[in-house]
Formats: sequence, C-alpha cells, structure tokens
Amino acid sequence: MTRIAARGAALLSLLLITLAFLGPFLWVLIASVQPEASLSAAPTLTFSLDNFKAVLTWETIILPLINSIVISGSTAILTVLVAGLAAYPLSRYQLRYRRHFMLTLLFTTGLPVTAILVPVYAMFFRFNLYGSVPAMVLFLTASSLPFSIWMMKNFMDGVPISLEEAAWVDGAGWTQSLRAVVGPLMAPGIAVVAIFVFVGQWGNFFAPFVLLDTPEKQPAAVTIYTFFSQYGQVAYGQLAAFSVLYTAPAVVLYVAVNKYLAGSFNFAGSVKG
Repeated sequence: MTRIAARGAALLSLLLITLAFLGPFLWVLIASVQPEASLSAAPTLTFSLDNFKAVLTWETIILPLINSIVISGSTAILTVLVAGLAAYPLSRYQLRYRRHFMLTLLFTTGLPVTAILVPVYAMFFRFNLYGSVPAMVLFLTASSLPFSIWMMKNFMDGVPISLEEAAWVDGAGWTQSLRAVVGPLMAPGIAVVAIFVFVGQWGNFFAPFVLLDTPEKQPAAVTIYTFFSQYGQVAYGQLAAFSVLYTAPAVVLYVAVNKYLAGSFNFAGSVKG
C-alpha cells in the first residue's frame, strides 16, 4: 500500500505540473486566433489570422527575430569555442588547482546576471560600448562560460585519452587531436552546450534591454515588452500571436536536433582491448 500511495502521489504531482505548463500554452494558442482575445480566452468557433497579420511586419517581428538569431547564434558559437579550449586542459591535464577552479566555476553559475548589470552598464558607458551588439555578445558569452565549461569538461572526460595517444603517436599535436579526434566524438555534447546557450540567450530580456539603446538592435525578447507599454491596454491577441512566432524557431531547432541528441556517447567500438 505504501508503494501504491507513493506512486499515486508521484503521478498526481506530474499531472499537476503538466497542467501548470499546459494551461498557459493553450491560452497562447487560443488567444492567437481570436480577434478580440482577452486575459480569459476560451475556445470558440470564431477563427481569424488578424493577430498574425498585425504582428507580421518588419519592425514588429521580422527584424527582432533576425536580431535574436544573430545575438543568440553568435553567443552560442563563441561560447562553444572558448568553453572547448578551456575544458581541454581541465579534462586532460593534472592541474594543481583544477578542483578549486571547477568549484569556482560552479559557484559563479549561481550568480544572477542582473546582479552585475549595473557595473557592466557603467563599464559600457565608460568605454563607449553602450548600444554595441558585438560588445553585448561578448558579455553574454562571458556570462555563459562558467556552466558551459563545466558541461564541456564532463563531456570531454567521456572521450578515452587512448584515442588521442594513438593520434599523438602518428605525429598529431594537441590542436589536431582536439579538432580531429575529440571534437567529432563529443559532437553531441557540443550540440547540447550550443543549444543550451542559444535557448538561454533567446529568452534573455534584461541584458539586451539595458545594454542596447535603439529598437533596431533589440531582439524579440525585448520587443515583446512593447505589447504591455505601447498600447493603452494590453493587446492580448497580438501578444499571443507574437509569442507563437517568437517561440517557433527554438522549437524547430529542438525538434531538428532531437533525434541527433538522442544518441548516447558510445566509444566502446573505438578502443580495442
């Protein structure tokens, strides 16, 4: 009876969590196709794409999505490159302060980005970087590195060092072994880190809102704020339509790589006993 009660409690908890996520999602879908949607949108027989037509403009959705792709994609690429180079010595060499460095990385992952935005904002003004997209990408990369290095190091630990030693015997250097041996074998891990960073920056609102000065440079995560401030009342239908279009690229990216990421790391066939 105790086991049945525990299993029932677990299923009930999962059901409540599912409903908590499913409710807002259904509201977004319903409100996006209702011309006069309100905060209490309900399924009706009326169906219209007017909300999508209203937000499908260059200034409202197209340019912000392009900015989001540029900012999030650049941050993900830079983070993967730097995290990979930083994780390699942590994984392959017996460094004296490796444990202390890893614990420091773990500690910095708990620091909220909003806590350091005030000095970063002052620094951007001091060096005339305010409103610079490349400077903000570098800041986002730096803020994403601690957890990315931690994950990349754990993925790299799963690649047998004997494979690199075989490459070294053939005359390859550490850069060649990292690029030709370690990199391809830990490609799923690299993809996980890249997607983690991309999705995290895709929904980043506060940093672009503070560090970018003009709407032409701001991503879609900031543009969505205009539906609450620009109109006399909240345009719920257009807000829902914008949310559907805004989340579509991230969902498509996840679905596209889901099958690839489903494969586990298997190096058993690469090493002969």
